Parts: sequence; C-alpha cells; structure tokens
Amino acid sequence: MKQINLTNSIFYVGVNDRHTDLFENHIELPNGVSYNSYLIVDEKVALIDPVEANFLEEYLFKVKSALQGRKVDYLVINHDEPDHSSTVAAVIREWPEVQVVGNAKTFGPLEAFYGPIGNKKVVAEGETLGLGQHTLQFFMVPMVHWPESMVAYEQTSGIVFSNDAFGGFGALNGGIFDDQVNLAFYEDDMRRYYANIVGKVAMQALKAIEKLGGLEIKMIAPSHGLVWRSNPAWVIGKYTQWSKHEGEEGVVIVYGSMHGNTARMAEIVARGAAEAGIKEVKVYDVAKTEVSFIMSDLWKYKGVILGACAHYANMFPDMTLLVHEINEFKPKNKCYGLFGGMSWSGGGVKTLAKYAEEGQWNLVADSVEVKGAPIREEDWDRLYNLGKAVAAAVKG
Repeated sequence: MKQINLTNSIFYVGVNDRHTDLFENHIELPNGVSYNSYLIVDEKVALIDPVEANFLEEYLFKVKSALQGRKVDYLVINHDEPDHSSTVAAVIREWPEVQVVGNAKTFGPLEAFYGPIGNKKVVAEGETLGLGQHTLQFFMVPMVHWPESMVAYEQTSGIVFSNDAFGGFGALNGGIFDDQVNLAFYEDDMRRYYANIVGKVAMQALKAIEKLGGLEIKMIAPSHGLVWRSNPAWVIGKYTQWSKHEGEEGVVIVYGSMHGNTARMAEIVARGAAEAGIKEVKVYDVAKTEVSFIMSDLWKYKGVILGACAHYANMFPDMTLLVHEINEFKPKNKCYGLFGGMSWSGGGVKTLAKYAEEGQWNLVADSVEVKGAPIREEDWDRLYNLGKAVAAAVKG
C-alpha cells in the first residue's frame, strides 16, 4: 500500500466518512468529513489521535501497512471526543503494551467511555516525549473545545498535531494537503465547522493561537480536514479572523414563515439591502436550511436581519433553535434588524427582540411588524428601509 507521507517517517493514516448524515447527530454533512490520524515511526513509534470506530478495519490496515511489522509504543490522545477516541480500546487490544499518552484531564472522560486503562503516561504543559530522532512536546489548549484538549508539537519537523483546532468539515477528495486542492472549495466547510464547533470558545481559540505563536510551525495536522503543509499561515489567519469576530461586508436575512407572508417581507428587506450597495445578501428560510449553514454565514458577515411570524403569541417554532444557537455561540460585532408578521395577535417580533437583546448586537433600525400581508405601501416602505438601514450600518 502506498503511504501518505508528511515526512519520510511521519505518515497520514486517516479515513474519510462519506456515509454519516449528521455530525454529532445534528449538523449536516453534505460533503462528508475526515477523521485524521498520524503515525511517527522512529526508535519508538507514536500513533496520534485514532479515528471513529466505524472505520476500525480500514484504519488498522493503514496503520499496519505503515508499521511494516513494528508495534505501536505510544498512543497520543489530544482529545477525548468519541469521533477520535472510539478506537482506543481496539488499539490497546492490538498492541497490549502500548502506553496511552494524555494530560491530567484526559483519562477521566476516556475511562468513562472505554473502561480502565492500565498503561497510562500523563504529560504536563511543555513536557516532551522522545521517540529517537523525533521529540513530541505537549501544550494544553483547554476548551478548544473540551477541557482536556491539547496539541502535540513535533520539534524536528515543526509539525503541530492540533486535534480539532484548524480543522474543517468535508471529506478529503484525493488531496490531503492544502497545496493539492482548491482552498475556496473547502473554506465554507471550514467556517461552518468553526462556527458550530469552535466558535463558542473563540477566546480560548485565540489564546491557543497566541500560545503556539512562539513555535516554528512548518505544518499543521488537524484531526479533521486538510493538512496545512505549504501555507499554514492561511488557516491561522482565518481562525484568528473568526475568533476576533471580524465580519465581512454582507447581510444575512433569516425568516420563519407559516403561510408565506413573512417570506414576502424578507424579499422586500433583501431588495432594500441590495439597492443600498450590499452585494453579498444571503436569504434563508429557517424551516428549510439546517441551522449550521445559517450560523456559518452569521459568523462571516456583519449584518443580520431576522424575521418571524407570530405563532400562538410566540414566534415561528423553527426560529427558536436558531436564536438558541446564536445566544449559545455568541457571534459578535453584528448590525441587526428585526421584522415579522402577525394576524389576530403578535408575538413573533417581540420574542425575537427578547433573544436579540441577549446577543448584545447593535440594533440599527426600528423593528417592523406587519399585520397580514405586506400589501400596503407603508409596510413595503418600512421593510425596504429596514434592509437599507442595516446595509448602511454594515458599510459604515
């Protein structure tokens, strides 16, 4: 089997998942996802971050092919989450003498998932593990995105094995490295991964970037997505931008509509934003687009306009999940406006306003609530001007 080399003695042994529909059982995966694992073959052999259990047979075949009869001495666990760790017990069965390497917070969750682990090696901040010509150094990055998260830096090659940091959704379509693919194809899935996995801990992500800033990083090898061997500064720059909530010029309009009237309002709002000079206007029906895609664009753009019809004196039910995610992940520095429809009673706009206040965004225009359909000139003007006002704030 032809090996995928990061260097002469460091190998990629990850797998692609093109079958799972939902990541963590709630985030759609139209382009799949990769589970990346790495093998360092030296005087001692280190296997870094195994893969999801459904791919065990393929995974062990790849590892054994690279080992050529050698055994695994160390199994490094940078992150306990089961999409990486669920083959730990199988690796231990295959190589019973293997030492499992983690930090002080690693083994509680790991043993809760898979039972007692007898041969443990606990490493601390900055500690090193010599393999021969290669040396791994460990740095704690707590809450990126679990408390036990750490990264392993190989000093000889300058490779950071970064677990979930700098990762992305999307199976790897033949190209493993950043210089083998069109990055524009992967960027949206990377940002969607960031917005829905890492975004909640943006401050911790920034701290992790600062901590690694003193290292000579020649390559970044995450647990999902592309390996960054030619331009690691590109992905570091993207993560820094997203972690600092530096939005781009654009407006995201998301609406929930029962009978189509609030949908008609969204079209008028969008027209106002476009005629005010915003070229990136994204319009989403919250009942048809899975929330992770909307969150990705909310993270990307500066302007947000939310619309919901009334539903039993509350708001359109599907909007509830979106506003929950917004307040859970807290994208910042947004200019926003609100609109919605009512019939015999209101509640949609009022409920939206309550959630929006928690986000501490910049409200740039009065909310617009329309009774019935937007058939009156006055209502049309208010909706159109709402789009214009948010656009002006974004451009300003």
